[in-house]
Amino acid sequence: MRFVRILGLGSALALLPALAAAQDEADHPTYAKEVSRIIQDNCQICHQPGQIGPMSFTSYDEVRPWAPLIQLKVANREMPPYQYDRDTGVQELKNDWRMAQEDINTIVAWVNAGSPMGNPEDLPPPKEYPTKGEWRLQADLGPPDHVIKSAAWDVPAQGQDLWWEPVVDSGISESRCIKAVETLPSAAAQGATHHANSHFKILDEEGEWVDSDRLSEFAFGKLGEKVPQGACRRAPANSKVEWEIHYYPDGNAVANDQVAVGIWYYDEEDGFNEEEAYRQDLRAYRLDGGGDYMIPPHGTLMTQGFHSFDHPVRVDSWQPHMHLRGVAMALEMFNPETGRREMLSQASNWTAGWNHSHMYEDGYQPLIPAGATMIITAWHDNTENNPMNPDPDQWVGAGQRTTDEMSHAWIAVTHLDDEGYEKIVAEREERDQRALAGSDD
Repeated sequence: MRFVRILGLGSALALLPALAAAQDEADHPTYAKEVSRIIQDNCQICHQPGQIGPMSFTSYDEVRPWAPLIQLKVANREMPPYQYDRDTGVQELKNDWRMAQEDINTIVAWVNAGSPMGNPEDLPPPKEYPTKGEWRLQADLGPPDHVIKSAAWDVPAQGQDLWWEPVVDSGISESRCIKAVETLPSAAAQGATHHANSHFKILDEEGEWVDSDRLSEFAFGKLGEKVPQGACRRAPANSKVEWEIHYYPDGNAVANDQVAVGIWYYDEEDGFNEEEAYRQDLRAYRLDGGGDYMIPPHGTLMTQGFHSFDHPVRVDSWQPHMHLRGVAMALEMFNPETGRREMLSQASNWTAGWNHSHMYEDGYQPLIPAGATMIITAWHDNTENNPMNPDPDQWVGAGQRTTDEMSHAWIAVTHLDDEGYEKIVAEREERDQRALAGSDD
């Protein structure tokens, strides 16, 4: 022990805890060096004071008591809450909340080591997040270009499902192509706002207000929608917006509540050419005729829907929508020319507690040839095995109430022509060939 001779016994003994800690940190992750950064990137946006997480994770003292539960939730991929299978279908997604396997392994190893703090000097600086009630897309896109609010309504503290369907002026003076859209419930009524959909109304040739394209869809947990380059979801000038807001009172009365929708537009600075853009729309694709079914007590049900187009399309996003008995959904394509059935996306552990629009990365969106069929399959579980099930002894029918069941998917589709479809196919084949050539080097 050469350092004992140099420093003396007392000084050497004083150094032993620090040396042991340094060796300890080399053997396993610590909160300060690795875990704190994973918590920042994946958890704190919800788990902080004033946000929807039931506990705060902004410091070691706050995280440490929950370490075993955090390990269980991340290892089972229940948290962060993003229900999308990793082993089938398209994996290239925008705003993907799924935690990397490397980070999961780090959390597991840290908890198994006793959840050590490590050296406080390794801690990262605090991270700023959008406050509750702010636009979440604002971090990427800045403030919205245009905001439309629903008419005010009083939400009671108690009661059954309630629907509010006002029609308001859009305030849009010039038709534009939407770059992104986000629906934002008020901070006060966030827990009571089950969903909030909106669509445009325009004047027809006879001067009557008629329904037009969907503007936005919101269900609890959803971020918003981004429209890819080359697609135009149009916001029509001089239009109205009709809201379909479903409230489920959560114990907090909110007077004069309003839901807002923010719109970001494409412009020339984005390199966007409206004349060359293909039309995109967002709509609900129904399963089993839209809902003529009953789920027996302690029973299960599978529903399915089939949708074809007489022209090629590109699927830009896919969002399952069910209620409390919904547990899984899949999106597939059957191509009659090849006879192949291809899995596009699947969520095997779906829950009504979180609704996500799975937006595919540009260049990886599923392509549906003319005449091919989208197959949407949903599974419902009305047994005690479903943790979201409020009462497995009840018959459950299709309907609008929270305790009823739904079975559809919100899908954003860009409508192509043959030329546009063939161009995208050629671009992807060239990209894949370059990647293959690079892997051979």
